[in-house]
Amino acid sequence: MISSIKQTLSEFIKIIDSLPAGSYNTPCLQLSGASIGAHTRHIIELYQCLLEGYEQGEVSYDKRKRNKLIESDAMYAIQCIEMILNDLEKTDKDIEVEYELHNTMVRLKSNYSRELMYNLEHTIHHQALIRVAIESQTSIELPIEFGVAPSTIEYRKVCAQ
Repeated sequence: MISSIKQTLSEFIKIIDSLPAGSYNTPCLQLSGASIGAHTRHIIELYQCLLEGYEQGEVSYDKRKRNKLIESDAMYAIQCIEMILNDLEKTDKDIEVEYELHNTMVRLKSNYSRELMYNLEHTIHHQALIRVAIESQTSIELPIEFGVAPSTIEYRKVCAQ
């Protein structure tokens, strides 16, 4: 799983780095005005929450920092992704995840591996949205698997045979 996350995030760095000037933080009408940078910030901050909460074994994705610099500066976002890549490999351990649902705090038992998988799936989901922005605002040719779940990629391979 770590290798899949590393591959996904490394590919993402290349795509962010290839964006034309200004496209990273241009609002996209098809995404209700959200930018590539806004979706990138969201991806990064969830990984940061997990990594920062690892030692104490407590994570709250709701309490993320919402750093606007990640959203507006593509090079800074790349640096943040590189820091995540360098810090992913940790021993699996129990973690409690806290959410606020309808003004009620809920704590769920989880573990580091499960939360990594959640973050990978979350990343792919947002990359699918980022694909919409990139395709509507640039002429960049994206890899066919960008923003597509690994299970969907495998399913498509089977169907093509």
